[in-house]
Amino acid sequence: MHALIVFAHHDPKSLTHSVAQQIAEGLGEAAGHTFEMADLWAEGFDPCFGAADIAVHRTRVAPPADVLAEQARIDRADALVLVYPVYWWSMPALLKGWIDRVFSNGWAFDFQADAKLEKKLGRLGVHLVGIAGADADTYQRHGYREAMKTQIDHGVFDYCGARVLTSQWLFESESVDQAANLQRTRATGQALFSHHRLVEPA
Repeated sequence: MHALIVFAHHDPKSLTHSVAQQIAEGLGEAAGHTFEMADLWAEGFDPCFGAADIAVHRTRVAPPADVLAEQARIDRADALVLVYPVYWWSMPALLKGWIDRVFSNGWAFDFQADAKLEKKLGRLGVHLVGIAGADADTYQRHGYREAMKTQIDHGVFDYCGARVLTSQWLFESESVDQAANLQRTRATGQALFSHHRLVEPA
């Protein structure tokens, strides 16, 4: 099986990069699986949802070449892995903009005002790894974790029919040693597709 690992951070020495690399190396250790890495910052992906993207949403034009290239990456994948630092209790703008532009009407879902919504990504398994500066108690006490689950798991992926199979959090990313978390994420890569065998395609 094949995974696409998408991450968004400007610093190649960041924990975000290290976590994405550990997941990739773990996947590489699992026999028979392949992966592709999408470093959105290094690749210069444009996250701005503009007039052309509105025209795509309204199904007036085909998606532009950069969006088609990202959709093709996802089409090649059995699993989508998103690795991201938490900025203001959400994704960085670069990753959110990638979703805004790439998960377009007609490809990720089919919405017409006079018809029932069609979810088009039912075959796709999704794995989320959020890197948080705060501790787990802060997320629990303020309801941030549940709010992000509603926004991302349900609001984005369930809307398109994709299944969030795992959602992992690395807390206190700026204040404690991350060796154990890196070990955990390597194990995440090793076991990634075991979750897919437990779920029948939608």
